[in-house]
Amino acid sequence: MKYTDTWDLDTIFPGGTKSPELQTKLHTIKEEIQEYQNLIQEWNFAEDKLTDPLKAILKKQETIEKRLGQSSTFVQMWHDAYMNDEYANVVMGQVMDLSSEVENLSTTFTKKLVALSDEDWKTLLQDQVLKEVSFTLNEIRDQGKRLLSEAEEKIITDLNNDGLSGWSNLYDTAVSIMTIPFTDQEGKTTEYSVGQAMNRMYADPDPEVRKQLFENWEGTWTKVAPIFADTLNHLDGYRITLQQAHGRENFLDEPLEYNRMSRETLDAMWTAVSNHKQPFIKFLNQKAKILGMEKLGWQDVDAPVAFGDVEPPRFTYDEACDFVIENFATFGPELSAFAKHALENRWVEAEDRPNKRPGGYCEELPEFEESRIFMTFTGSSSDAGTLAHELGHAFHSYVMRDLPSLNRSYAMNVAETASTFAETIIGNATVTNAKTKEEKITLLNAKMENATAMFLNIHARFLFEKSFYEERSKGIVSEQRINELMVQAQEEAYGDSLSSYHPHFWCSKLHFFIDDVPFYNFPYTFGFLFSLSIYAEYLKNPNGFENKYVALLRDTGSMKVEELAMKHLGVNMTKPAFWEAGIQLMERDAEEFIRLTNEVI
Repeated sequence: MKYTDTWDLDTIFPGGTKSPELQTKLHTIKEEIQEYQNLIQEWNFAEDKLTDPLKAILKKQETIEKRLGQSSTFVQMWHDAYMNDEYANVVMGQVMDLSSEVENLSTTFTKKLVALSDEDWKTLLQDQVLKEVSFTLNEIRDQGKRLLSEAEEKIITDLNNDGLSGWSNLYDTAVSIMTIPFTDQEGKTTEYSVGQAMNRMYADPDPEVRKQLFENWEGTWTKVAPIFADTLNHLDGYRITLQQAHGRENFLDEPLEYNRMSRETLDAMWTAVSNHKQPFIKFLNQKAKILGMEKLGWQDVDAPVAFGDVEPPRFTYDEACDFVIENFATFGPELSAFAKHALENRWVEAEDRPNKRPGGYCEELPEFEESRIFMTFTGSSSDAGTLAHELGHAFHSYVMRDLPSLNRSYAMNVAETASTFAETIIGNATVTNAKTKEEKITLLNAKMENATAMFLNIHARFLFEKSFYEERSKGIVSEQRINELMVQAQEEAYGDSLSSYHPHFWCSKLHFFIDDVPFYNFPYTFGFLFSLSIYAEYLKNPNGFENKYVALLRDTGSMKVEELAMKHLGVNMTKPAFWEAGIQLMERDAEEFIRLTNEVI
């Protein structure tokens, strides 16, 4: 079937960032914010003992959040797809101003929740509607106890636009105008966008192409590194100051709280990963041997592997869409039908062209109860996996669409579960469909790239960010020192298995500069391993498993992850044994890759 590989943004707001309909929407939000303010000011449960006013506040809050989310997602989508549109930043500024107003009012509302006596709080939650969302309401009230005065919180919220968000936006703007040069064999030099250069640097089968791109890549980031060193120092310094002001003793407290998980769970996960790295380091060493290298360079870790005339599997966008839909159907009809609907209705921006930001993501359009996916499709099996990954995110939101709004807000770590589960289905399908031993090797290599990313690359990101926060808590960290911390983290994470490392990786990875949540790294590994455990359960008893899977996803916004795992899987996440079970599934793939390649070599 034919699929269109670009978004249909006019169905959201016709006319782009200068859309009159978008401005009308923002004006409506402004009016609703005033209504929200009035409802909050008038509510006094301690006196009237009425729950209807609180339910009206929550309803108005939901309406505003949906409209703001719709507007914000649209502007972000437009900016990422057309990075030369300078007006996108203007409109995003309007959205941020409205968000600040809502956040200030929500602080006032939270303060009122905190001020209620425990007895009144228990009485309030006896209401059936409120009882259904009691987990989130309790969470809001507990976290509200950290808040400073309303005046202080208002100042913080207002300053965030020029603080956390300001520094994050500066990074996005700077990256949008960067280019990476590449000179081909005929001497023609092309200026790639950051996203294009990254895709080719890691995926090109020619080691000389990868080497040149990596050298130019590192050189380009080196030139701008002083700017980004300032950005990272100020962004995280600002965040540390806020954390301390809100009574958080450690910089990990906030991301753990955000991800609804304990430090014991995080430590158990990384302990399991650290204790089981050897099979993946052996995989990298075997890959180096295949590619005729003593050790892989940083740019070679994800290089394609092919033997003889076997070429790395390639997909057209249409073929990838059909492949995903077909193999989702082997798991369950609901997932497959959903993917088909999303792809046929242009929910995906996948065109390979200049002027797009790098990376991929899935965002919600809450007023439509739909999602949209951003990526750049170049034809590799990895791209097919990315498409499945992002569709998994969208499916997660889809199955929760009829739940109360407060019960649909799930954290990043469990968000990565659905996406990784979907990607696992496709990764296994590509290996199963291999026609020859050589093709199977190529596909196993692609699958193992994901495992090395989760167990080695993301571990390096976590180790780096942890070290950086420790040093930033004492003062400004120099660019040279940031580079040293990055290389040290990579050497520890990769077991000194590479011949070269990427000192400015911190500079090139946008995850370190995201403003809304710190430590945008360990949730990926969490989601990967959690999804593998779910997949292992599916393999034991596949009949009707989709219903059990959907039930788990629907609970992700209304309980802590330890409770979620115990309820649906009967496992204890705070013990390394749980995580080791998932790692062992990938160890088998690493061992199979080494066995098959030894036979071919």
